[in-house]
Amino acid sequence: MKRPESDRKTRVTILVALAANLVIAAAKGVGGLLSGSPALLSEAAHSVADSVNEVFLLAALRRSRRPPDARHPFGYGKERYFWSLLAAVGIFVVGGCFSFFQGFEALGSHEQQSHEGYTVGLIVLGVALLAEGASLVRALLQLRGAKDAARDPALRTVIAEDSTAVLGVVLAMAGMVLHMVTGNVVWEASASLGIGLLLVYVAFRLGKDARDRLIGESADPGMRRGVEELLASQDEIDNVAALFTMGLGLDSVLVAARIDLAPGIDSEEVERVAVRIKRSIAGSWPEAEHVFLDITNAPPRGGA
Repeated sequence: MKRPESDRKTRVTILVALAANLVIAAAKGVGGLLSGSPALLSEAAHSVADSVNEVFLLAALRRSRRPPDARHPFGYGKERYFWSLLAAVGIFVVGGCFSFFQGFEALGSHEQQSHEGYTVGLIVLGVALLAEGASLVRALLQLRGAKDAARDPALRTVIAEDSTAVLGVVLAMAGMVLHMVTGNVVWEASASLGIGLLLVYVAFRLGKDARDRLIGESADPGMRRGVEELLASQDEIDNVAALFTMGLGLDSVLVAARIDLAPGIDSEEVERVAVRIKRSIAGSWPEAEHVFLDITNAPPRGGA
């Protein structure tokens, strides 16, 4: 199993975010019910969505590291993206849709809430801001500490959730304060709608990235260019007719190339050349776990 240390760090980051969101969701929910604040209830739904999503991400870490088997010869690396897609759906449905509902419902409401209830709500949001900020800082530190951490969909999802949570809390606080000062619920309803738009946008971006990886996105352009240059530099290769790459997981890439060898290379030498090229590719790019070469145009010595 590869990258155990990276996965352990990501798991701790997710667990920290999960613990924070569970506590914050309960506090926001109680505060929202006491104050009747639609913005605070929207933020409670946001935290519930984030908590569910972090459970999905923990499942992604565990299931994506299973070894290959007869039914899945290339392994389970893409499960990481499947669970990330579910997390994006969770953000959209639980967080975004509920926030829109709260915002539109508030626009049709004329109830006046007490300042005492809103004061409690603002205190809850202030604590939530500190907790969400601490979780975001940890995730960003992990991202900064590892060059390839940015490719991890689980870590990216946590960062997106925490960043959105911080912005959502700021919007909710602004809406509540303006509602208290002006007495106009439109400010708070607008905050709920703004939180909903923010969540829908984040869900779309995360879902699009997961979809691209699931349907077979090519490897990093730099790696693809490097493999092509390596193949072209081999004396025995006359032409690189085609080169295909596809990411199979966080650190697993499939490389398939159709190459024409120079004329006059016998079958035994063809095999030696193929083995050497595969080893060269794997040595330069360890993530190239599966390398396939379709070799053509290599007639025996003395042939026409």
